[in-house]
Amino acid sequence: MQQRKPVAGRPSGTDGFDYSYRMVVDSRYTKVAKGKSRLKSILTTQGVFQVIGSLLVVLASRDKGFDNLVVVYVSIGFISLLIGELGRRRSQVNLLRLFLSLSAIGIVVATAHVVWSDLFFKLPKTQDFSSITSYELGETVYILLGVLLHVLAIITAVVLLQNMSPKRTT
Repeated sequence: MQQRKPVAGRPSGTDGFDYSYRMVVDSRYTKVAKGKSRLKSILTTQGVFQVIGSLLVVLASRDKGFDNLVVVYVSIGFISLLIGELGRRRSQVNLLRLFLSLSAIGIVVATAHVVWSDLFFKLPKTQDFSSITSYELGETVYILLGVLLHVLAIITAVVLLQNMSPKRTT
């Protein structure tokens, strides 16, 4: 039995009528690939940021001792970072959802630390920036930038999850 020669422009094994279906699937695949690469860059930035945070915790512990909320925030950040990277590499929806939950918990812990810190109460009373130590200012900037990175990671992961999950028909 002779094989037919494929017509130029049409892949072998198709009858030509599945073109529109392949285009829909193809665009979702590209959206997932772009989302995964975007999430990779955010997770890499978060990783560098977590290393800086752990160094800040270690250096601050020499003078003041460990601040429990900062240690919890850095720990949650590392754990969520590892889970997010595993979920991104393996395209596991459940791991990415766990990453979202841990990132949200990290945001809550970081916000609680900023609210309960001395800086939050010291600045409105005195309105004098000279009373702020460089450590307090650096810690607050670190936490606020960390929260911003967590929010960006959450938004990117949610968009990625929407593109990875099949469309629901009602």
